[in-house]
Amino acid sequence: MFNFGQWTAAFNSWLMGLGTPEWLGITIECVIIAVLILLTYTVLALFYILYERKLCAWFQCRLGPMRVGPWGLLQVFADMFKILIKELISLKDTDRFLFKLAPYILITSSVVMLACLPWGNGLQIINWNIGIFFVLAVSSVGVLGILLAGWASNNKYTLIGAMRSGAQMVSYELSLGLSIITIIVLSGTMNINDIVLEQANGWFIFKGHIPAIIACIIYIIAATAETNRGPFDLPEAEHELTAGYHTEYSGIHFGFFYLAEYLNLFIVSGIASLMFLGGWMPLHIPGWDGFNAVMNWIPSIVWFIGKAFFISFVIIWFKWTFPRVRIDQMLAFEWKYLMPFSLANLLLMTLCVAFGWHF
Repeated sequence: MFNFGQWTAAFNSWLMGLGTPEWLGITIECVIIAVLILLTYTVLALFYILYERKLCAWFQCRLGPMRVGPWGLLQVFADMFKILIKELISLKDTDRFLFKLAPYILITSSVVMLACLPWGNGLQIINWNIGIFFVLAVSSVGVLGILLAGWASNNKYTLIGAMRSGAQMVSYELSLGLSIITIIVLSGTMNINDIVLEQANGWFIFKGHIPAIIACIIYIIAATAETNRGPFDLPEAEHELTAGYHTEYSGIHFGFFYLAEYLNLFIVSGIASLMFLGGWMPLHIPGWDGFNAVMNWIPSIVWFIGKAFFISFVIIWFKWTFPRVRIDQMLAFEWKYLMPFSLANLLLMTLCVAFGWHF
């Protein structure tokens, strides 16, 4: 399988071969990486907006956006341009500094998480031995932006939406974290790239036996709630709270919330593919050497993005299938059912690893 690290190493060697000082070379590389991350962030968010609108139309026997561009493919660019030129409305009696700071906290959290994901073989920006722990820590910062947005807006609807989101995200982070710890027990490492390499001879959802399948189901449910997606979209319940915690935002500030929501959908889907479906690792079946050789010809980045889009499809399917639940039902489901099942499943995975009951 092609290693993208060869390209980055060759570029670094070429840059240093020009006589560039080391500090300047590193600065240039960091700037290029930052620009690529922001471009990827924007393109993915725009794609996901169109992706969900088309899937929603398909589920409801409609066509979806069709007027702007061929098959409506340019609709998202028209929407983005409209948001960019809208006025930033300044409200009275708000905490203006925190009101403007909140969307930047949320979008910074999602950008940092995006940089931690290995997109392919040798295609990773941040590679730490505690990578998955760092991702979970950064993901917890995003809820601060939501809470600040709801409180600083000086609106009872935004405050209720922020409180709902805080309670929801803090609650479901437990089950999400426990499902990831279950895979860490199976892999024996918290380095994201090493977790992917451990799945070279079989994805964890197959190797991990029943506990890995249960952990995958729990993770998808908890990730749906973490990203405020339906049927857990209570912080943005339109018929109750107008638009939830971002009711008072307009222009590019509202666009930041909008983009972060869809990018978080890709991030949780990408983490699911890395933990359970091998990430950028191709599908390998022991003993099928010819089949495995053909799978290796598919670029690793295609494997990762394809798996992430598949998980996103499942999460979007949830939203347009199940009705919105009440806030008490949502919290009761987490504390009474999901978290106890996650703890029991973690214990079961520990026993499987200790006694070698996994493949």
